[in-house]
Amino acid sequence: MPKFLLIYHGKPDIQSPEDGAKHMAAWKAWNAGMGDAVVDPGLPVGPSKTISANGVEDHGGANPASGMTVLQANSMEEAIALAKGCPHLSGTGTIEIAEALDLEM
Repeated sequence: MPKFLLIYHGKPDIQSPEDGAKHMAAWKAWNAGMGDAVVDPGLPVGPSKTISANGVEDHGGANPASGMTVLQANSMEEAIALAKGCPHLSGTGTIEIAEALDLEM
């Protein structure tokens, strides 16, 4: 079954510790609701840097990553349907999704 990488950008709308607790509860419910589709629940990430042939830049560019998850689904459309329920999409949160290619490394 194909795997899909969800890269989170931006941040959800969290204004208080109570909002944070509600968001975490919603995240856990969303994650649990996907069952076996979750290959790796992922993790949030801190400030990033961008590495290029020209050197290293701070802040990860215009829309830095804020976390990631790996899902498996039968198709991109199915993976998108799963991702649309993610509580990260509140506030300025967005999700970039890409199918993992099955290449021999």
